[in-house]
Amino acid sequence: MASNNAVAVSAFIEGAPPGELADVVTDIKALTEDDPTLLEKARPAFQKYNEEQLTTVKLPGGGGKKNVLISSYNSLGEGRYYDVESQSSFAFDHAAQVRARPCDAVRWAKLMRGAGGGQKASDVQSHTLESEHGDLISSLSKTLTTHAHEHYPSSTSAVFPVATTASLAILLVSNKYSPSNFWNGRLRTTYLYHPATTALTGTLKCDVHYYEDGNVRLLTTKTLPPTTISPSASEIMKTIAKVEKGWQEELNRGFSRLSEGEFKSLRRQLPVTRQKVEWEKVTSYRAGKEIGGGRR
Repeated sequence: MASNNAVAVSAFIEGAPPGELADVVTDIKALTEDDPTLLEKARPAFQKYNEEQLTTVKLPGGGGKKNVLISSYNSLGEGRYYDVESQSSFAFDHAAQVRARPCDAVRWAKLMRGAGGGQKASDVQSHTLESEHGDLISSLSKTLTTHAHEHYPSSTSAVFPVATTASLAILLVSNKYSPSNFWNGRLRTTYLYHPATTALTGTLKCDVHYYEDGNVRLLTTKTLPPTTISPSASEIMKTIAKVEKGWQEELNRGFSRLSEGEFKSLRRQLPVTRQKVEWEKVTSYRAGKEIGGGRR
């Protein structure tokens, strides 16, 4: 039973909506007061969540003005990650919330929804990037930053070499939280460019949670099949921009279909009489008479 509970807790953490991990953890603590070790056992789930969701953090000191990414692509192991632009590595505690006191729940929620997630890295050290594609990485980083500023104002992006696949990971995450209006959202894009084959692949994900008087969540994913592109930062970014524009237009068409089609079909617009019900005269209707005792 304890093993099943640990699996369930991990699933809750990994499935937390954008900007709501702190709320999920607070609820888990309330539900598992009889076994406080469950969250400790779920530590790997925090790392998986942060890396898959491209969590953003701030570097302490002078580097704290810029957000940096947490992902499997820039992991050095042992809870350390590196950032290409600042040429530094840093430590990040995935399970800091496990140790947070219940009274800190509100503070944690505000931190998680703040710019850069409000979380800070530690133990910053110098880290020099060693890659044969250093020039392309630098060019891609600049064009990606320009692209992000034009289309995703509240975003963080980075480019990392991936030794295991001899590719370059092009990452971007954009968060927008509005808890006062009962919604939070996150956009993530992950592209892999293979210089040897000049092929670009990618995955685009959008996650939006709306929870006013209900609970609605949009989870959508688009996959970019291998596309041959010359090893030019501008050409690669031009392709990425085209793919993302097409995806956004596709989403807009989907929303229109939902509004005009599926949602309307869920409810009959008028009764079978094709007339609106005049509620002040409800007793004159046959059903009203039967309900009101007009007919025995």
